[in-house]
Amino acid sequence: MIENVKVYAFVGPSGTGKSFRAQKVASDYKISYIIDDGLLVNKSDIVYGSSAKKADTKIETVRKALFIEEPQRTNMVKELKKVKPDSILILGTSDNMVKEIAKNLELPEITKTIYITDVATEDEIEDAKRIRTTEGKHVIPVPTFEIKKDFSGFLLDPLQIFQTSSDNRPYIEEKSIIRPTFSYIGKFTISDSVFKEIIEYLATKTSSISKILRVRVNKSDIGPSIYVEVEVKFGINILTEMKAFKERCIKEIERQTSMNVVEMKIVAKKIKVD
Repeated sequence: MIENVKVYAFVGPSGTGKSFRAQKVASDYKISYIIDDGLLVNKSDIVYGSSAKKADTKIETVRKALFIEEPQRTNMVKELKKVKPDSILILGTSDNMVKEIAKNLELPEITKTIYITDVATEDEIEDAKRIRTTEGKHVIPVPTFEIKKDFSGFLLDPLQIFQTSSDNRPYIEEKSIIRPTFSYIGKFTISDSVFKEIIEYLATKTSSISKILRVRVNKSDIGPSIYVEVEVKFGINILTEMKAFKERCIKEIERQTSMNVVEMKIVAKKIKVD
């Protein structure tokens, strides 16, 4: 049993806006850590875990959110013992679910439960349900850059919200909107030719590059690694120009495909003399 931690619960049906309001609830009750869909979150940082929203099915999502599987459960317990939180907020769709999470993570009994109806109006809850049903959007209570690598290939949108803390201090809180694999939009696949076409198009807009000679793409769960060979024009500063071209390629590929570029190498293989 993990001792000296006060456990709170935030309960509401799926799609009613719990993750959207989790940080505000934690701030109001001065709670330092949040457990949400397999993630351990401290303020705006993911401390440990992998989001259950990456699962391929809803059943697998629930199992991950409950910490039923090994080694996920054991590893999270170890992390909790390591960080020693003084308070923690567990998100769940029912009283039984949050109790089960607390039990599986060897946490003390829940001392207080906050319900979604305590912090959101009926209209706000209905709006959240509508967005979940019609657009398949889910919220993760951390900035997009925190989960970009883990959700490479998913549609990601940042969401910035102006908030006021319990002591009336204004601040901007960023959350991330994702569309999980099991939603009707789903995870999409990008052909290697798409990366090549984006790079070739950018090359036509870059005066220092004569042409693209070769593009090789290696894909992984966290995103593609891309190798490019180019023919450059004589008289340029190769290091400066290749660095600038690389940055433009990464920015455009990530913008157009939602893929996180793990690594990109640009090699000047030939020089063209006019």
